[in-house]
Amino acid sequence: MKFFLLCGLILLFIITSSEAGTEIKVGTWKTPQTIQPFFYQQFHPQTVEVYSFTNPADQKTALLAGSLDMCGTTLAHAIHSASQGQPVVVVAALCNRCSALVVKKDGSIRNIDQLKGKRIGYVPGTMHEILLRETLTRNQLSPEKDVTLIRVDFFDMGIALARGSIDAFLSGEPFPTLSVHEGFGRILAYPYYEDSIGTINAGMLVTRKSIEENPEKIMQLVRSHAKATGFLQQNQSRWLDRAATFGTDRRVIEKASPNIELAWEMDESFINRARLLGARMQALKVIERQPDYSRLFDLQFIKKIKAELDH
Repeated sequence: MKFFLLCGLILLFIITSSEAGTEIKVGTWKTPQTIQPFFYQQFHPQTVEVYSFTNPADQKTALLAGSLDMCGTTLAHAIHSASQGQPVVVVAALCNRCSALVVKKDGSIRNIDQLKGKRIGYVPGTMHEILLRETLTRNQLSPEKDVTLIRVDFFDMGIALARGSIDAFLSGEPFPTLSVHEGFGRILAYPYYEDSIGTINAGMLVTRKSIEENPEKIMQLVRSHAKATGFLQQNQSRWLDRAATFGTDRRVIEKASPNIELAWEMDESFINRARLLGARMQALKVIERQPDYSRLFDLQFIKKIKAELDH
């Protein structure tokens, strides 16, 4: 009897371990513009577990440690990671636009040059950091000498501004719109690049090893990402309803929605814009050297999905 019980326990362990091994793990933020992974399960044949993070660096760390199969990242962080030799690959776009520069509503700051001497909240390694540095530089303000940059998580920026811990912040939606809605913030600018870099923002990241060892797994993930993005683009009410479960009033998300663009497609033009972004990052001394963009971006999965759609 004990023998059969032991065999049963061993079999249960093997089955449980096998099933756990089929689970797909994806990281993202709980924001309207990074929502697609929460819909992967509708389009993926395996169980997809989604883990939420507050910044791209933590997601990337979990990815490299093998705790995630795919995660969101800002393109700036992907470029920074690749420039340091980390084996990361962007396989799909995630979102475009989404940024805004916010100041206190009291009217003390009406122009960007009035940010001199002020404390500005930001998240290092994000597109928002690069946009902030670029905006300051274009207005003859040194990010190192003329302002004080303070690291604040996205989810804490509004509180920090309301309490007076910072004078401004550059963040992704819905936090800029939320600060306006709650009466303590005012959007000073939508600081997108006026040149050919455009409004690119974030993508989906995997490791080079995962592509080499299990390309079909990555193919399924990118396909699920593309289908989830298309579904949400065609069903705005579902998008807004699900995004509201992250803790922001649905009315705020709806007001922020014109500044949010969900995405999945990439092409050579997209990569060229990323190259220009990398050049700006190096000019701003955010990175010391350029990565190999032919290895950082892999279009094979997107091309296959487009071919599938054409047929």
